[in-house]
Amino acid sequence: MPDTTLLKSLLYSGALALAALAGCRSTRPTEAFSPDKAPLPPNYALLEHWAAHPQKTDAADRTPCGGKPDQQQTAYADVFFLHPTSYFGCRKRPVKWNADLNDSAINARTDSGAILHQATIFNTVGRVYAPRYRQAHLKAFYGRDTLNAAQALALAYQDVEAAFDHYLKHWHEGRPLVLVGHSQGAYLAMRLLRERIEGTPLHSQLVVAYLVGWPVRKDFIKKTPPCTSAEQFSCFCSWRTWRRDARRRLPPQPEVTCTNPLTWSTREGEYADRSLNSGAVLRNFCTIYPAATDAEVWQGYLLASRPRFPGSFLFTRKNYHVGDLNLYYLNVQQNVERRVEAFMRR
Repeated sequence: MPDTTLLKSLLYSGALALAALAGCRSTRPTEAFSPDKAPLPPNYALLEHWAAHPQKTDAADRTPCGGKPDQQQTAYADVFFLHPTSYFGCRKRPVKWNADLNDSAINARTDSGAILHQATIFNTVGRVYAPRYRQAHLKAFYGRDTLNAAQALALAYQDVEAAFDHYLKHWHEGRPLVLVGHSQGAYLAMRLLRERIEGTPLHSQLVVAYLVGWPVRKDFIKKTPPCTSAEQFSCFCSWRTWRRDARRRLPPQPEVTCTNPLTWSTREGEYADRSLNSGAVLRNFCTIYPAATDAEVWQGYLLASRPRFPGSFLFTRKNYHVGDLNLYYLNVQQNVERRVEAFMRR
């Protein structure tokens, strides 16, 4: 059954975050969710149904100018990456609740967006596996239609489980695992962690889970603690980034886990100066921007000052959801390297 209770409890925060993703005015699904009308399911034996895979050339193989080279072919670990929403339904045609895997426009947005700008963070430590999945439409994350939304997310999660099972059967081979998800991908990843990894032998192979851009309640994940230091493993990190002066409009959520990606602590009110920020990677993927912004945990949110980059004075948005990972690109990359190294030394 779709987890409507969980969805309702997270809906407000998810709506605030995901509304920032749309690059055009999205349309709403025109019919109720129906499994019979859903797009065809993926076949994960086909590389075309993977946005990133170590056996193909893809956007996850790239690196920023001056950054560390891609090391997937010699990496010790694997990375299972779940991309955020790239399905907005902007076209003038009927919009379904779930994306069609054969839609080239959606796939292009996924590849040039999350795969290039987020999945590449992890190619220095692991082979990157990023399945395409029948992602829920953007409108699933805000509005009152929670039943259709929950069913659309359940279908997306069904694909993620199928991709994960195929990966485990054909490619995992007992390697250490890094689980990553952003936004919708984080929602799906935290379910995967709780339902398919915790309580299984695979749990001992989990290096770290980065569940970013989605509110992860402290009581949701049962057997995997929040990371509280930079080299801890078998733990998870999570944060949602807002501009510092947005706290006046944010409802406190102390029940939500928040990690500071500059200190890797969850301590409330611990301020990390932008001098600790090794570098952001933004729209111009090639350029690295050191000391882009700072970070502070506040009531379940990560607060950050306006980023510094050319033209940043025009950046007036208070919700930094789209930059959750990119504002701290090199810090996340350095951190996952430290955690994998600590895991190897255990």
